[in-house]
Amino acid sequence: MADDIDIDLDDIERRMDGALTALRQEFLTLRTGRASASMLEPVMVDAYGALTPINQVGTVNVPEPRMITINVWDKALTSKVEKAIRESGLGINPVVDGTIIRLPIPELNEERRRELTKVAGTYAENARIAVRNVRKDGMDQIKKAKAGGMSEDDQKFWEAAVQELTDKGIAKIDASLESKQEEIMQV
Repeated sequence: MADDIDIDLDDIERRMDGALTALRQEFLTLRTGRASASMLEPVMVDAYGALTPINQVGTVNVPEPRMITINVWDKALTSKVEKAIRESGLGINPVVDGTIIRLPIPELNEERRRELTKVAGTYAENARIAVRNVRKDGMDQIKKAKAGGMSEDDQKFWEAAVQELTDKGIAKIDASLESKQEEIMQV
């Protein structure tokens, strides 16, 4: 249809998918009662004068469904890793055994599960807002092209294409949220 118009649907779709990717990363940090090494990704350790991710100061393993172990490479950093985990707000109490730190994942009570589903909903709403902002940018591009001589038929075609991408993005976010909420509420 409008070959001479430079509405980049691939860029719009890529940006919408970026919102979904960011949402999935945020979901990984939510504790679901099962151990996951990704729970520790946001935790930073003050190592050698710089904030460093835990996976760069030790080996993170999940030997059982409700246990994470961290084998700290430098014994001097063990107490700093323990402190970083305690202060992270994950609600996990580390147990230090030499250079190995064990993180037992406690059961979540019903109230905490409901709180986590609300947090997941907030993350999803932020992702929906990001997708809608990308849609707005796409519609603005179409309006500029219309002012530059785009026909009304072409405008409607491009608006429908952008809206279709938006609907798909929102549907993916909703499906991801529903899946995460089921995972959180699972006992």
